[in-house]
Amino acid sequence: MSRARTVLVAGTASHVGKSTVAAGLCRLLADRGVDVAPFKAQNMSNNARAVARADGEGFGEIGVSQYAQAAAARTPATTDHNPVLLKPRGDGESQLVVDGEAVGHFSAGTYYEDHWERAREAAAAAHERLAERHDVVVAEGAGSIAEINLHDRDLANIETARFADADVLLVGDIERGGVFASLVGTLELLPSGVADRVAGALISKFRGDRALLEPGLEAFEDRTGVSVLGVLPYDDPGLPEEDSVSLPAPDAAATIGDGDEVGDERAVTVAVPRFRRASNVTDVEPLAEVPGVRVRFVPLDAPLSADAVVLTGTKNTVDDAIEAKEAGLYDALRAFEGPIVGLCGGYQLLGERLLNAGVEGTGDAETVPGVGLLPVETRFSPRKTVEPIERRLEGCGPLEGAEGAVSGYEIHMGDSERLKRTARPFDGEGAATDDVLGTYLHGLFENRVAREAFVDRVYESAGRDRPETDGEDRDPYDRAAGLLEGVDLGALGLG
Repeated sequence: MSRARTVLVAGTASHVGKSTVAAGLCRLLADRGVDVAPFKAQNMSNNARAVARADGEGFGEIGVSQYAQAAAARTPATTDHNPVLLKPRGDGESQLVVDGEAVGHFSAGTYYEDHWERAREAAAAAHERLAERHDVVVAEGAGSIAEINLHDRDLANIETARFADADVLLVGDIERGGVFASLVGTLELLPSGVADRVAGALISKFRGDRALLEPGLEAFEDRTGVSVLGVLPYDDPGLPEEDSVSLPAPDAAATIGDGDEVGDERAVTVAVPRFRRASNVTDVEPLAEVPGVRVRFVPLDAPLSADAVVLTGTKNTVDDAIEAKEAGLYDALRAFEGPIVGLCGGYQLLGERLLNAGVEGTGDAETVPGVGLLPVETRFSPRKTVEPIERRLEGCGPLEGAEGAVSGYEIHMGDSERLKRTARPFDGEGAATDDVLGTYLHGLFENRVAREAFVDRVYESAGRDRPETDGEDRDPYDRAAGLLEGVDLGALGLG
């Protein structure tokens, strides 16, 4: 069997559209009958998914973008798609996950000195397995491929280009301004062996008259000898965010979702308190896709001026709980009159107390109080739960009226135990009262039955009539592929 062709989607900077381009390529090729798989050698994100381990021994974690790209490629996600994952936990440390398994918490210096070679070996081996099983591997780089201070240890970019024998597709974001300078500068700073691999460039997020761009395209190609294979129109396909780049700072606020299409007087707002160590915030993105729903990230000390509250997961529940209590969030939640949902760490925080807190937190406290809105307590241990799950939802509390199967995944430390009888909406997991629900089920709102029930409840609690919608979910992978329809794939050997 011949080895797969690998295309590395590299960028001039972070957040230029690499994940969207990679997902779009995966779907476009899959639709053309190509056996394609995604790959990212090293990812840094607290937005992770539980998937099957490549060795078949249980489950492990990968970054959410590679999970989405596998769905776009119509191939089951495994840990080979993202063999090295760094999950920041604050204080300059990250949890290192290799082949889906958590290895430990390390500073950047310790990682590069003591663990990088192992990570590189794992990444190269994972890519080799994918290359043996598929026709094309679409690899995604990280940040900028031109970080000259990191070229001797740039696993997701330089090393991937080398061990994967990859053609490089360079992406620059025109919305940021200076796209030609960033493309030319990136090419100038690449090591010679990698610069020779650049097969073409893409310009992303373009608005306006293409004719006005043509002189720049011609000048760029004349100067560099690199062809611009496509100019992508500005659009957000609705793919999950890979990391926290798009989130506001912990002391700032930001809103996603478009309530304008139904008018301010008919829109509802879901407040999401911004934990410093927030993780899996992609859990709330499906709500922002619902017409008439705004999702607003707010500082921990901000008033909860909203119609509902969702508490996301956190890489460190204990330390975020302490900060939330000191900021006044506990009191605000107790006084809040409306639906509240806690997901994973948010569920733990809504309980009575956190026990054995030294395992999770960085302080000396062994018991940390929770908000007390759910009659549960959580005890931490070194054991980490990582698994995809399917459950039967029996609607109650903020999900009243929802009935049916739901799927998602669990990634957490600590186990929560009920202190008194209360509703357990997910086949015995989770806890709920009339207005508050907590669960370890990440991906809850990706399930239509749960999302619709929650939005209905928010509108009912707010005393407003929910506007009529077409009720159809948009496929983000098809939309991402649509952005690439005019791209010259022949230059990448994919035509």
